Amino acid sequence: MVTQPKLGKIEKVNVRDVWPHEALNFTKWLAEEENLSLLGDACSIELELIEQESSVGSFAVDIFAQEVGAERKVVIENQLEDTNHDHLGKIITYASGKDAGVVIWVVAHARDEHRRAIEWLNEHTDSDCAFFLVEIEVWRIGDSAMAPRFNVVESPNEWARAEKSKAGLSETDRISLEFWQMCIDRTAKNEVFSKTFKPQNPRAKHYFELYADSKRYHLVLLINTRLKRIGVECCVHDADFGEFVLSRQNELEQALNIAGTPYRAKNKGIRFYIDRHDVKNAREKWPGYIDWQIEKIAVLQAEMVRLEKEFEADSGE
Repeated sequence: MVTQPKLGKIEKVNVRDVWPHEALNFTKWLAEEENLSLLGDACSIELELIEQESSVGSFAVDIFAQEVGAERKVVIENQLEDTNHDHLGKIITYASGKDAGVVIWVVAHARDEHRRAIEWLNEHTDSDCAFFLVEIEVWRIGDSAMAPRFNVVESPNEWARAEKSKAGLSETDRISLEFWQMCIDRTAKNEVFSKTFKPQNPRAKHYFELYADSKRYHLVLLINTRLKRIGVECCVHDADFGEFVLSRQNELEQALNIAGTPYRAKNKGIRFYIDRHDVKNAREKWPGYIDWQIEKIAVLQAEMVRLEKEFEADSGE
């Protein structure tokens, strides 16, 4: 006779039984690195805490964070009850006060009218802004430990945004947007690239920014349709490290086998271009152009990692 396994029953737990007080219990719990990571995973954003109860005029946003690498500011407002108009107004106020690019509204239950409001905000803002409406649930089986789960009920439709953003673009901007979209599709199949760099949304720009694990710099892919050139760039945010990188230009040129053009502006960096690559009139060559950029940006990233270690050793950091 076959013995049947003993199965438990999944039970939903009232969130107020887990976190009786929103600010004292839930916000403090969510601000912990492990739990903020759970929320970030649900929204496909890597989150890093900046401050709890961060002031916005006479108010305070529950959690002020940033997107790791891209450093896009994120406001998180918690509401362990049904959504209401008061909190809808708060998230907009906090977003403007903190100049945030991402808003995450965590609630016990999202009412239909507020789901539609978040959907409307995503439809009528550009790709620099993203609104998420997330329901928090807690489950357990029998006497097991309780397990939280974040369910994203509203989020940006990036495909729709990309299509909408094409309207009214110049030919050059449209070409740039389509080139970077192909770049995203192609790099997604490159395992090394995907592990190193955080994905970004395509924009109708001559550049495409890539962020890794350093706060001192980021890398950039470049195209120039007028001059028929493509390239890569290191952009350094830290002034001292920027001067250090500029002093090692020859080493970077040797590694990439390309001459570089240094610049000193708000940030410091070096651009590396190659000519006779007609992005505008040679679409059939785009895959080759992108593969070249993937190869060179990997070399540049390795060199920047090396230089950052040398800089830290020299400066005693």
